[in-house]
Amino acid sequence: MITRRKFVKNSGALAGGIVAANLTGISVLSAASRKKSDIRIDHISFGYDEYLFRAPVGFAGAVVDRATMVTVRCSVRTAGGKVARGFGSIPFNHTFSFPSKKMTNETKNDAMKALAAELAKVTGSHQEFAHPLDINWDLAPLYLKAAADVSERLHLADPIPKLCTLVTAAAFDAAIHDAFGKAHRINSFDTYGPGFMNHDLSRYLGEGYEGHYPNRYLLRQHKPRMTLCHLVSAVDPIEEFDNKKPLKDGLPETLPEWINYNGLLELKIKLNGTDLKWDVERVMHIERVAVQTQEKRGVKNWAYVLDFNEKCPNVEYFIEFLRQLKEKMPIGYQRIKYTEQPTARDLKAHPENVMHEAAKLCPVVIDESLIDVESLLLARKLGWTGAVVKSPKGLTHMILITAVAGKERIFLCGGDMSCPGAALIQTANLQARVPTITSVEANARQYLPQANKAWESRFPGMFRVTDGMLQTREISGPGLGAPEI
Repeated sequence: MITRRKFVKNSGALAGGIVAANLTGISVLSAASRKKSDIRIDHISFGYDEYLFRAPVGFAGAVVDRATMVTVRCSVRTAGGKVARGFGSIPFNHTFSFPSKKMTNETKNDAMKALAAELAKVTGSHQEFAHPLDINWDLAPLYLKAAADVSERLHLADPIPKLCTLVTAAAFDAAIHDAFGKAHRINSFDTYGPGFMNHDLSRYLGEGYEGHYPNRYLLRQHKPRMTLCHLVSAVDPIEEFDNKKPLKDGLPETLPEWINYNGLLELKIKLNGTDLKWDVERVMHIERVAVQTQEKRGVKNWAYVLDFNEKCPNVEYFIEFLRQLKEKMPIGYQRIKYTEQPTARDLKAHPENVMHEAAKLCPVVIDESLIDVESLLLARKLGWTGAVVKSPKGLTHMILITAVAGKERIFLCGGDMSCPGAALIQTANLQARVPTITSVEANARQYLPQANKAWESRFPGMFRVTDGMLQTREISGPGLGAPEI
């Protein structure tokens, strides 16, 4: 599906040659203050790829068996006359981003497609030369308005939430960042300093960030290698007797097979949060099988990440779960790095979900709750250890949140939304530059391997893992690291 760019004429005179406002509310830099590196959007287009999962994924009390990938292409020109193209590729995941129970999956997916069409118009209307962070900063409120308009026009039973808007807009944001880096033939993460940016972080984050730029809180170079974090969904077979419907497609199907195939050193375990006995026994079962398999490999050290996707009814459930695990599998309990989002995502609506006591037992981080800087700081106040950052929530937003977390010493970890191919490369670019992130999930290799095929030979260290490590040194090329096929 292609959407043509709509031209919007500016109104208002430039105030002192610095910033003025046009009809869209977008800030405008004067020619005198503009950098030659700044870009202007010439054209935006987008399209979809639909995939059936190789095997279903169980999380958040749902079973997901398909994915819609949106790919946005962006043509830009710099104020200095260079031209370039970039693209962004992100999966729509309404189970994660739009969890309304009042609508069917098809209705929610169609709503995200309708929103994407509006976002293409809004993004194409941005006619000013600027840095990608400024472009998205200007467009963000217009994206939220578009979501409200689409919700009203489609008479949705629940309006499109902010997280869903961020996810839908993420490919547009990524495409602009990618085009900017490619215009200057460097990795986009090398453009987040004063050499390319017109404003320091105080424009976005306020007092205390004067003279600070995002590169202060990002690594100067990509981590060369990062641990592959393998997903064990709530419906994945652990052993042969669990595998009721074998696929027999040549790829691993049970946990021991996956451990041996990829040399796994980290497992992310999806839990249900509705049955304490099942949750505890699920982790214990995985621990028993992992111990047996790793001992045969001669591996002594590996780790777990636990994820409830906000399904624990309360903090007490989560604390009891941790206490039982610690009592029943003390050695395995020490392998747990942290737990993601045990309780409800709306922190303001659930102030009772205070995590101070739970965090003493196990680091605990928000994921679905993280929609802006305010939610990050509120989580810290409520006792959460940190947060999950991932570019499918919007690269610009994640860069700003990374800066706040760095300044405030808040722990950050990485996440995935079954990002295949270029989407994995682009989201791993962020994770390879955030200091505290040590692993990348990359679970499309389990559920969407067909979408990785075109990229395997080009980035073998990212898509053909045998030692439990992703070779993130491979993805430090121009833009967000993925050349357009």
